Amino acid sequence: MVTFMNVVTLAFEHRCSEVKFHLGEFLLCRASRKQRCIATVADNIWKDGDMLISVFLPMYSYLTSQHTRGPDSTDIINELHPNKYQHVLALVFAIEEINRNPHLLPNISIGYSVYNSEANFAKTLLSTIKYLTGMDKDIPNYTFKKDMNTLAVITGTTWEISYQIGIFLVLYKYPQLTIGPIDPMLSDDIKFPSLCQMAPKDTTLARGMVSLMVHFKWTWVGLVISENEKGIRFLSDLRREMEKNNVCAAFVQMIRVNFTFHLNDSFIYHSPIMRETANVVIVFGDTESSVGTVFMQWEHILPWKVWITTSQWDVTSSMRHFILDSFHGTLIFSQHHPDISAFKDFIKNVKPSNNPDDAFLSEIWNLYFNCPVSEYSCKTRKNCSSKGSLALLPWDRFDLKLSEGSYHIYNAVYAVAHSLHEMLLKDVDMKPVDSNKGQFIYPWQLHRFVKSIQFNNPVGERIDMRQREKSDAQYDILNFWNFPQGLGHKVHVGTYVPHSPHDEQLSLSENIIEWGTGVKQTPISVCSISCSPGFRKFPQENKAACCFDCNPCFENEISNQTDMDQCVKCPGDQYANKEKNHCLKRTVTFLAFEDPLGMALAFLALCFSVLTALVFWVFLKHHDTPIVKANNRTLSYTLLISLIFCFLCSLLFIGHPNTATCIMQQIIFGFAFTVSVTTVLSKTITVVLAFKITTPGRRMRGLLVSGAPNYIIPVCTLIQIILCGFWLGTSPPFVERDLHTEYGHILIICNKGSVIAFYCALGYLGSLALVSFTVAFLARNLPDTFNEAKYLTFSMLVFCSVWVTFLPVYHSTKGKVMVSVEVFSILASSAGLLVCIFFPKCYIILRKPDINSNVCKKNSMQL
Repeated sequence: MVTFMNVVTLAFEHRCSEVKFHLGEFLLCRASRKQRCIATVADNIWKDGDMLISVFLPMYSYLTSQHTRGPDSTDIINELHPNKYQHVLALVFAIEEINRNPHLLPNISIGYSVYNSEANFAKTLLSTIKYLTGMDKDIPNYTFKKDMNTLAVITGTTWEISYQIGIFLVLYKYPQLTIGPIDPMLSDDIKFPSLCQMAPKDTTLARGMVSLMVHFKWTWVGLVISENEKGIRFLSDLRREMEKNNVCAAFVQMIRVNFTFHLNDSFIYHSPIMRETANVVIVFGDTESSVGTVFMQWEHILPWKVWITTSQWDVTSSMRHFILDSFHGTLIFSQHHPDISAFKDFIKNVKPSNNPDDAFLSEIWNLYFNCPVSEYSCKTRKNCSSKGSLALLPWDRFDLKLSEGSYHIYNAVYAVAHSLHEMLLKDVDMKPVDSNKGQFIYPWQLHRFVKSIQFNNPVGERIDMRQREKSDAQYDILNFWNFPQGLGHKVHVGTYVPHSPHDEQLSLSENIIEWGTGVKQTPISVCSISCSPGFRKFPQENKAACCFDCNPCFENEISNQTDMDQCVKCPGDQYANKEKNHCLKRTVTFLAFEDPLGMALAFLALCFSVLTALVFWVFLKHHDTPIVKANNRTLSYTLLISLIFCFLCSLLFIGHPNTATCIMQQIIFGFAFTVSVTTVLSKTITVVLAFKITTPGRRMRGLLVSGAPNYIIPVCTLIQIILCGFWLGTSPPFVERDLHTEYGHILIICNKGSVIAFYCALGYLGSLALVSFTVAFLARNLPDTFNEAKYLTFSMLVFCSVWVTFLPVYHSTKGKVMVSVEVFSILASSAGLLVCIFFPKCYIILRKPDINSNVCKKNSMQL
């Protein structure tokens, strides 16, 4: 009890005749109370009944002094707020409904007592002790309320008030119902065994706000939070949801509940709200904290922002004459509740003349309708108390629509009434007392009924007082239209239903949303402009994830959405368009017979093959002529046949490649050209031997007569076959899909397989050609009228020139052009052999038969 007395003593030290409030350098006193009755009398109202419900509510709020110093005043005073008085009206309305209801608590009337309370601990403590003692004098641990049968106590609208009062109500075992936002601290059954919270769970509020940001693509938002346990808990939930949805906090400004400030302080002018570029700011607090007061001081200097807040923070401010203030367009999350149409009719009949004992109502008429109050009776003058109506007050002062807190009070009264009704029906043992009041009920007897009661209120909503069965709140999204002269309005623009499917939780009517002054389109609030398709986000160093640069996607990568973190690589059969936002189907391409180039090469190959065949026919037809005999018919026939294969093998390089054609290309090419080159070499050696070895009986002459040079062909060809066999055995050619050579095409080509084996075969062929050219060059000046060596030299010069040119050109080209270069080289080198070696002879055979006479017999005998 010593501790209790110390607390009370501390509270007494904070009392003053005018109930002063110190907020920083401002000394805010209830100046209006100088014109009315004593504060201790006017701080509560009371109406008798068989059973009483007591209510502790904050009736005063910090407001701009527009009614005392003009509508443009920025001074702040603490005075009775009519919107706070709506809670009292909801209480009275519910009690009168119950008293008229013959089916609920028949023959029992319910009364009420209303006490003003504030978040200030000392003031709340004084009001609580005054209530518990039942006397105007503050005598702790004593009660004068012997015949006052109190059923329950309703507290709110902030958790601080409920917490402070609840500590003392536990001692007296009164059932306590709170109307503020649900708070885990008040859910402690050990610390508050008789406390029930009327509001539904608000754990999805942060998720609902973030879903609104995601809907409007706001990724750069500021946070202004009350620095108390409720604000810190909300900030934690909000940050977690923001991280899940890639929304970043531009700044976080915590404002203490009791904060020292003044207009010239750097806190106002150097606040992150003024500096940061975020156009959207979430404000979480209530009218009892410093948040609302600070924003009232900021009002005339705040830049335009989209404010997102809850109904617990009153965004109304001073009533400007001609301009929309900076809070116009605010989006408010308000817990959904049904409207009570009869409540509006009830409000219209609320006047001091009808409620003469209501000191709060008298003060409202004094403030807003210039109806003076008697300093002794706390009542308004009869000649003016019937004039005016709450419905005539500006919207920023009194809203006819039932607020969240008022609806929770309405339900709390019915919860107490239904609990008492059920307790009476179950004939709970009650102790009679010596009074005309009837039965006396101990407060603790009602505990278990209040905590477990379930009922349907008059508007049809199911109310379940079981704490663990409470569902998540459904939110109405309101758009605040704060027009001049106090013509403000909250327009319903959407809903957030957390228990709906994910894509149906948020519903908005964007066409009716009013944004700030001069803003017609949906505002943008981002740290960096969105990266359009074809670009990816690149984080900026030492900055939030929402701050980034936009870099184009790499080759063959796309991004088909905005703000993609990574580009997506196109599948193998597709390629990225120039804008890099869409993958297109690749065109399969190869050196086809239908292509002009392929058609031309195939035509040349066939023409040269036919031409070679004609030359072969000419040689066969004139095989007995001296010129044919002089050219060694066997070698000539072998060379012509190999040339036909050389021309025809080029056709294998044209058309759609497959494994068979890829292998045959290299085998036939290597075999045919080896035979051709070695045949030329054999012819060259034969010519040299014929003209150099003229002495009879010499051993070298025997080689010529025996045809030994002809064995060069099979031996050299066998070596080439061995090389090709090794090639095919280790890494044979195969079909390859080339995706990179030609943009937008899939090039089907034959991969050589082992590059070493390919160049070994080609190098071997080149060495044979070089040897043939060298031998022919050395024999080019053999004396005779018919010098075969000259033609062989020139043919090998053409052959070597073609393939020497082929190597750099082949490696500098890609795709179909590379294949066509190889085909052209085959045709050109083969054509060089054909033209240089056989055309002069055909010309003599067909056009100069007189030359093809016995003059050549000597040469033919030698060859």
